[in-house]
Amino acid sequence: MDYLSTLNEPQYEGVVNTEGPAMIIAGAGSGKTRVLTYRIAYLIKEKGIDPFNILSLTFTNKAAREMRERIERVVGLNARNLWMGTFHSVFARILRSEADRLGYPSNFTIYDSDDSKSLIKTIVKEFGLDDKVYKPNVVLNRISSAKNRLVSWEEYLANPLYEADDAAAQKPEMGRIYKAYCQRCFKANAMDFDDLLFNTNVLFRDHVDVLNKYQHRFKYVLVDEFQDTNVSQYLITKKLSSVSQNIAVVGDDAQSIYAFRGANIENILNFEKDFPDLRVIKLEQNYRSTQNIVKAANSVIARNKGQLKKSVWTANDEGNRIELIKSISDNEEGRFVSSAIFEQKTQNNYQNRDFAVLYRTNSQSRAIEEALRKSGIAYKIYGGLSFYQRKEIKDLMAYLRFAINTADEQSFRRIINLPKRGIGTTSVEKMVVAAFEHDIPLWEVLTNIQAFLPGRAANAVEQFVTLVKSFQISIETKDAYEAASHIAKNSGLLKELYADKTVEGLNRYENVQELLNAIKEFVDTPDVEDKSLGAFLQDIALLTDADNEDPEDTDFVSLMTIHSSKGLEFKNVFVVGLEEDLFPSQMMMSSRADLEEERRLFYVAITRAQENLYFSYALSRYRFGRLINCEPSRFIEEVDPSFIFVNTRYGSREPQLGRREGPPGVTSNFARNLMASKKAVPKKPPQYHKPSADFRPSDTSNLQEGMKVEHPKFGFGKVHKMDTSGANKKAKVIFEDFGEKTLLLSFAKLRIVE
Repeated sequence: MDYLSTLNEPQYEGVVNTEGPAMIIAGAGSGKTRVLTYRIAYLIKEKGIDPFNILSLTFTNKAAREMRERIERVVGLNARNLWMGTFHSVFARILRSEADRLGYPSNFTIYDSDDSKSLIKTIVKEFGLDDKVYKPNVVLNRISSAKNRLVSWEEYLANPLYEADDAAAQKPEMGRIYKAYCQRCFKANAMDFDDLLFNTNVLFRDHVDVLNKYQHRFKYVLVDEFQDTNVSQYLITKKLSSVSQNIAVVGDDAQSIYAFRGANIENILNFEKDFPDLRVIKLEQNYRSTQNIVKAANSVIARNKGQLKKSVWTANDEGNRIELIKSISDNEEGRFVSSAIFEQKTQNNYQNRDFAVLYRTNSQSRAIEEALRKSGIAYKIYGGLSFYQRKEIKDLMAYLRFAINTADEQSFRRIINLPKRGIGTTSVEKMVVAAFEHDIPLWEVLTNIQAFLPGRAANAVEQFVTLVKSFQISIETKDAYEAASHIAKNSGLLKELYADKTVEGLNRYENVQELLNAIKEFVDTPDVEDKSLGAFLQDIALLTDADNEDPEDTDFVSLMTIHSSKGLEFKNVFVVGLEEDLFPSQMMMSSRADLEEERRLFYVAITRAQENLYFSYALSRYRFGRLINCEPSRFIEEVDPSFIFVNTRYGSREPQLGRREGPPGVTSNFARNLMASKKAVPKKPPQYHKPSADFRPSDTSNLQEGMKVEHPKFGFGKVHKMDTSGANKKAKVIFEDFGEKTLLLSFAKLRIVE
């Protein structure tokens, strides 16, 4: 029982009260992972629960792996029998076992976003639609949103509201594309990431015996980061725990920042409605940050109306106040960051890994990168191209996938003429169309190619078929590494890469070798029971961004979006670009719910810092290809001024934080408050125009000078000038209360006043 002695009172309560529904509200840095892991360890060690009867769901494989290792240190190797992993990996495991119930083979392929976009691109082309209107990203997001709300393509097409929405968005064929996309995935024996959740819901809905089996298998269900669950994920966990009622969810509503991915904050806010006997446990002691940082974060998040009340506190030192820096430009902001990092490293013996620069959008990294490079400070950008997204890796992975699932159309298209075999695009389309028109598997067309595609191309296809059959024999008789090595060598990919003696060619060859190394490591891992190539491919398909990147692997300054930083912590954190319309984002100010999500994102940024925190904003910044004037973010003003120190050593030498035309930001009065006293009282949040009751954005494609308009934030105004010279149409509008604003019409929500 020694492991329990390390817990504080609320943590102990969260560990030992294992029966019935429980919600553990865990403030930032409060040790939620410890509670979750020790709760599982307690179930196994003290209560004698079989690990096979425990289901623990996380959002990254990395988190699951770390939790399993911690549990193993307490209970031993028995921990390896836990059903623990991401939602997608656990439900993929269930779907493979029950695939026949849904008409899939157990070796179905899992499409990543690139596969999905490629298929959508193909469908849009086949339908003769404009690919500038039906962009793969936009279409995939629409389909993903529907699936996460459990709306099938049949329901989508039957619902006039969706039809009206698509018509208003000038994309009336969205439903038809959704239908074709689902049918093509099914025909290819493939599921995308959203299907893993959607189809699990379908499985449990239509096959009560299957649901009953897993309800009685999983006597205890635990969910990490519950605030990030979407409708689909919550319904599955609710169904699985409805018999035992032993569900424990851990999360922090103040860190719910993934609405754009479908996360539904209502899941955690209204959890008690579904489980009236709920035990609520609050972890409020922060072990990560200084008192100034914790109190500053509290002062910000207190402004949100939609939240579960808690009082986060810390026994740590008071620490330094947050340093606020104003810069003339984004380039000067970059120089401030590099100077501050250099100074802190010199004076306090910090390493590069002790610093993180957080921003709202990826495009902000440019100025920071340039300044760090000039200062000779090593850095790494997170959220870039991951190893498994590199072309040479995807090429070999496509060979591996097609050898396992010959119905996989996307893999087939990628490898059929790679290396070149004299099989052109026209021949490929003929084969795909033949499979579709005759309603037969693609592999059947390939194995009887002379009946469908006479000529030289047919001979090349026959050789390809013979090659794939040899790969299939290798997969059946060898482990993942031996089979993958055989395929890499005999496909001709390795030979082609090796022949390229350029620096880029050498790097690509080494990347493929690194993939083979990863497969060897997978095979050599003792607790991996299934060492087949299929098992490895599923493991890789279910990796998340967080699993691909480890900010502490080497000594780099970490540059990342705030969304990417969630779950991480650094001794020193710079939050840059704190300007109106950038953070909070211009696209997140149309409703209180959106603005509260932006505020939660700011809260996440603050709570990543352990020792020192910096806020930075610029008076001008290049955006959309031109220099614009900026206003300080309202979020700066929402922090209690007693926790902020205005630093004039870096950035602009001008001491005032002056008010300029536009939405209220940080005033010179506020600056004086900041510098005068710790007892300064924060000003009231800025007041904006309240939209008219009948406010609905108009179609602005025919907007003209002289027209009267209404903006949801700036109020009523008159179009002064139109700019249609660039790709993005702009309008200069003079507002009654906020003066002249230049608005991008693709983003601005304007109502034309009749």
